[in-house]
Amino acid sequence: MRYNLLIDGTQVPADRFIDVINPSSGEVVGHMPLATTDDLDRAVAAAAQAFKSWSKRSDADRAAACRAIAEAITAHGEELAQILTREQGKPLNGLGSRFEIGGAVAWTRHTGELALPVEVLQDNEEGRVELHRKPIGVVGSITPWNWPVMIACWHIIPALRAGNTVVIKPSPLTPLSTLRLVEIINQVLPPGVVNVVTGDNELGAALSAHPGIAKMTFTGSTETGKKVMASAVATLKRLTLELGGNDAGIVLPDADPRAIVEGLFWGAFINNGQTCAALKRLYVHDSLYDEVCQALVDYAGQIPIGDGLDEGSILGPVQNAMQFAKVRELVEDARAQGGRILTGGEPMPGPGYFYPITLVADLDNGTRLVDEEQFGPVLPIIRYSDIDEAIAKANDNPAGLGGSVWSSDPEKAKHYAKQLECGSVWINKHGAIQPNAPFGGVKQSGIGVEFGVEGLKEFTVSQTVLS
Repeated sequence: MRYNLLIDGTQVPADRFIDVINPSSGEVVGHMPLATTDDLDRAVAAAAQAFKSWSKRSDADRAAACRAIAEAITAHGEELAQILTREQGKPLNGLGSRFEIGGAVAWTRHTGELALPVEVLQDNEEGRVELHRKPIGVVGSITPWNWPVMIACWHIIPALRAGNTVVIKPSPLTPLSTLRLVEIINQVLPPGVVNVVTGDNELGAALSAHPGIAKMTFTGSTETGKKVMASAVATLKRLTLELGGNDAGIVLPDADPRAIVEGLFWGAFINNGQTCAALKRLYVHDSLYDEVCQALVDYAGQIPIGDGLDEGSILGPVQNAMQFAKVRELVEDARAQGGRILTGGEPMPGPGYFYPITLVADLDNGTRLVDEEQFGPVLPIIRYSDIDEAIAKANDNPAGLGGSVWSSDPEKAKHYAKQLECGSVWINKHGAIQPNAPFGGVKQSGIGVEFGVEGLKEFTVSQTVLS
C-alpha cells in the first residue's frame, strides 16, 4: 500500500516512495512517501495559517479537541496496533502494540485535562503582576522508531493543548502508523493544525532548520539531538530534547532476588530493550550476585519470542538491521573482554532480526556493553561490594535519563537513589513513566521535560503583565 502525506487536511501524493520492512520477516508492508522541501514548506505554511485561529480557540475548546482525539484513537486502536506491529515488530500482546496504543490514549486524555491558569505574582497597593502562558507557534516534531505512536502523541497533544500547530516527521523505519494516526487526528481537527511529512534524515534536518518552525521537539539519539540543537541556533528555536539513556540499576544487599526479578526483567527488556529509559546496566551486590543472575536466567526462559503478529509472542525482533548489527557487535566485544554469557548470545535462526534475551555477567565499567547504550535485548550485570563505588560507577557516564535502586527498605533505597545523576529515579521498579510525572534527562540525555504541567509549559512562552 502506498501512503500519502497529509498537509492542510488534504492527502498529498508523492512522486517517490521507499519500502517499509517488517523486521520479523523482511517482507514489505507498505511504501512511505518521500516528501520534498516544497512539501515541507507547504506543511509549515499550512500550520502557520491554522495557528492564527487555533491559538485563539478557548481553553475549553482545545481540551475538548484532545478528548475527541482520544476517542478517535480508541475507535481505531486495533487498526493502529496491526500497522504498528507490522512495521515495528513488537508483538500485539504483552507490552507490545496494543499496550502502546492504550498508552497513547491515556496520555492524550490526561494531557487534555491539564490547564495553565494565569498566575498572580503580586496584587497589592503597588500594583498587580500576572504571568500568562501563550502558545509559541508552529511546532516541529521528529519521532523515533521504538514507540512511534505513543511518542507522536507525547509531542502532538501538549502542543495542541497549549494552542500550537504541528508538523511531524516520523522515523523512516516506522512511518506508517504515524501517517495513519495523523489521518485519524485530522478527522476531528481543523485543516492544517496537524500535518505529517515523511522522508529521510535530510528532511528532518530541513524541518529543524526551517525558519517557520518556532519550536522543535525531538526524541531519539544524543548524536542526532545535537544536530537538531545546532540547526535551531540560527532562529533561536525553543527545544525539548529527550535523548539516549544508559540507565543504571543498583541492587542493595537487603533485596529479595525472587521478589524483584520480574521488575528487573521488564525494566530491562520492555520493547525488547529498545526504550530510552530501559534498565541498561545492572549493579548487584556481591552477596546476591549469583542468585540475581540465576533468577533473571530462569525468568528469561519463560518469555516467548516470535513474530509480533503471533498472539502468543511476548517479545519480538530487533527493529532494524543497523541496531541488530550493533547488538551483535556489543555482545561479541563483551565475550572477548571476558564477559560470561548466562543465556542467549547468538542470533536466532530463520528470517527477521531476532536476537534472544542475553544476560552477560562478570563485566565492569570500561567495557563497551557497559559504557554504551545497547538499545536491544542485552543486559550486562556488574558485581560490586561497596555501595559508594557502585553509585560512582553508575554516575560515570555521559547519559543521565533514568536510574533505579532495589531494596527491601524503600527509605534506604531513596537515600541512595537521590545520589544518582539522572532525571528520573525509581525505587523497586524501572522505567515506569506516567503522564502526570515530569520526565526528562540530565547531562547528555536531553533538555527540558515532557508530561504533566511542567511538560505542557514547554510548549508555551511566558508573558508578564504588570498593571
